[in-house]
Amino acid sequence: MTQQHYLPVDWLNPPENVRAVTTLRVGEPAGPDADSDFQAFNLADHVNDDPQQVMKNRAKLMADLQLPAEPVWLQQVHGNTVIHLDAVSEKKQQADASISTDKGVVCAVLTADCLPVFFCNAIGTEVAIAHAGWRGLHAGIISNTVKAMQTAPEDIMVSLGPAIGPASFEVGRDVYDAFIRKDEKNASAFRQTDDEHYLCDIYQLALNELCTLGVQEIAGGGYDTYTDREQFFSYRRHKNTGRMASLIWLE
Repeated sequence: MTQQHYLPVDWLNPPENVRAVTTLRVGEPAGPDADSDFQAFNLADHVNDDPQQVMKNRAKLMADLQLPAEPVWLQQVHGNTVIHLDAVSEKKQQADASISTDKGVVCAVLTADCLPVFFCNAIGTEVAIAHAGWRGLHAGIISNTVKAMQTAPEDIMVSLGPAIGPASFEVGRDVYDAFIRKDEKNASAFRQTDDEHYLCDIYQLALNELCTLGVQEIAGGGYDTYTDREQFFSYRRHKNTGRMASLIWLE
């Protein structure tokens, strides 16, 4: 594996047969005035990058990680649909989370500021991954994923991957109001900056949801994809940008 291309997932005490990783952008970071940021290990085929280069990057991903199969890429729509995957699952299904209990099935999401959420159980028989931007979080993508798993919430382990940090993610009052209506304790995830704007902690929103669901073992977080130009793509930083891939599978 080329270490500088990949970020290990931060778990508390994962089963030995669970594998999980997030890819990193590689190379010189694009400047703040650049029109795009594609050239650095983009894994997404929907962002107007060179298709041949994306294919090469995906082939490198397969080889570097010695993946047991091609990742099952989703058509992500910032929604709350969760699908179960097996070895013959159709590719590019419209969903924002996937679950598998089959060995060798690689669940995957693509992100560039949104939060990748990794799930597994303590005995290493079930894994899942979710793409959780603020829209997906509000729509219940984490709740739907936990409820769709065969594992009881108290036996689920979660790791929060790289997302935009709380000092960089400014949202309008509409977003704040929507989350407060959903659950008043979400106020802990917002800091008001003026009459109409708030800084939003996407990690705290995820933690609030997970704790409400009864998930106890939660690790990860603490990244900021917006400010860390060296390691991460950021849609808020460059609208025309690549995507990191977050993967999880059972060996």
